[in-house]
Amino acid sequence: MRVVTCQTNSLGDKAANIKTALELLDRAAAQGADLAVLPEYVDYMGDDAGALAAAEAIPGPTTDVFAAKAREHSMNVIVGSMRGKVEGDTRCANTSVLINRQGELTSHYRKLHLYDVDLPGRVYYKESDTVACGNEVVTGEVDGVKIGMSICYDVRFPELFRIQALAGARILVVPAAFTLFTGRDHWELLLRARAVENQCYVIAAGQVGNYLPGKACNGRSMIIDPWGTVMACASDKVGTAVADLDFDYQDKIRAELPALTNRRSDVYAIGAK
Repeated sequence: MRVVTCQTNSLGDKAANIKTALELLDRAAAQGADLAVLPEYVDYMGDDAGALAAAEAIPGPTTDVFAAKAREHSMNVIVGSMRGKVEGDTRCANTSVLINRQGELTSHYRKLHLYDVDLPGRVYYKESDTVACGNEVVTGEVDGVKIGMSICYDVRFPELFRIQALAGARILVVPAAFTLFTGRDHWELLLRARAVENQCYVIAAGQVGNYLPGKACNGRSMIIDPWGTVMACASDKVGTAVADLDFDYQDKIRAELPALTNRRSDVYAIGAK
């Protein structure tokens, strides 16, 4: 399976952001992609007021455009995330959408873990003020291969990915708008850890560059194999990274280092003595 990560620098112009994303999907198709992955908030990266205004129904106009592109190229597409409307809530949902080669929306996932921090006199930020969290672990399928869906901050919660791996996921997808500050130290480290501990391929598509004054994203979109080796990494600009996934190689790793089958689920329990 050939996969392509599409790295964008989305700003406050939703139409321009979607245009860029579509151009990158064209590039991915030209590279022979079976699956193309877009980053988190591919539709809008701006202030909170604009973000809420950008939210729309899913399915809706934006997913229709991406579905048409997937159908045009007969290519699977993951809209890393976009801002979806939530019925009965003034907040939006940070939502990832999987579209198959026929342009059908086959899975969607709402970000589970929201970044809320309150350090008196230092920093206050609550993602939950504007984003409604999801409540479901989601796996989807790409050409018969099970994938685990996540978004950005989720990567810091290994239990999510272990559940997906135990459910049969062979690929873990991490679209993100990871901050430059934490990203330079943690991004690759966390992604490679999720790959190694679950013996899965990891496809991570990120935003890159400045999007608001004083705020920038890490980029470094990458594809990692089940041994933890970085197979491909995007440079620090808008663009793509491509790699071919070898599931026979994954089977070999899992057979020779059977960490998943050597688990001791009979003794795993919070509060165990």
